[in-house]
Amino acid sequence: MAMNPEKTTGESSTPTFDRYAGDYDGVLNKALSASGETREYYAQARVLWLRARLNEFGVKPCSVLDYGCGTGGSVPFLLEILQPGRILGVDISSESIGQARKDHPEKGVEFAVFGDYSAHSEFDLAFCNGVFHHVAPAERPAALRYVYDSLEPGGIFAFWENNPWNPATRYIMRQCEFDREAIMISPPRAKGLLRDAGFQVLHTSSCFYFPRWLKGLRPLEPALASLPLGGQYLVLGRKSQ
Repeated sequence: MAMNPEKTTGESSTPTFDRYAGDYDGVLNKALSASGETREYYAQARVLWLRARLNEFGVKPCSVLDYGCGTGGSVPFLLEILQPGRILGVDISSESIGQARKDHPEKGVEFAVFGDYSAHSEFDLAFCNGVFHHVAPAERPAALRYVYDSLEPGGIFAFWENNPWNPATRYIMRQCEFDREAIMISPPRAKGLLRDAGFQVLHTSSCFYFPRWLKGLRPLEPALASLPLGGQYLVLGRKSQ
């Protein structure tokens, strides 16, 4: 998870997520237990869903910026499913970046704190999950500018967020120590933020309607994707050519 990349120095801006770096998965899995699934289930499903959407637009990314990567939990799935040649994970939390480097030494994978990476139009896909609800509303435009500047012309931004219109999502976030103070973003607001940052919004869809004990209904989810009521939603934005 990440905050505004401008907030990277000074004792007063010590990242909240530094103290969760050693047990991030444990804290998150405890909250997610209400759904009957683990962090890994959702991480894999997000990237599989993203790949299908990218295929619809004829996009096969060669380089990925994992914005707000935390301890790198999405990296194995980005590598396996999208098969890019390079992934750079960036985050404000130096402790999380240190943990990510230990956990993910794979070839082609790098990690950096925001202050050590200067965005300069080199990635064809930027990915983030559940990051922007931790960014103060006034700081979101600068954070989006960082993502925009990191992408090549025509690059794609895959913006995943927790859906405030889903009661189960709200419940799980209340159970999660590091999500209780988050400021959630509705799907229309997310699209507006991306447009204001200069992105062309290509696609919006919603996922994760059914908990594990209703998994027999999950084949229905593609048919429900246009309804903004799932546990999370995806917005795809494209940087201007």
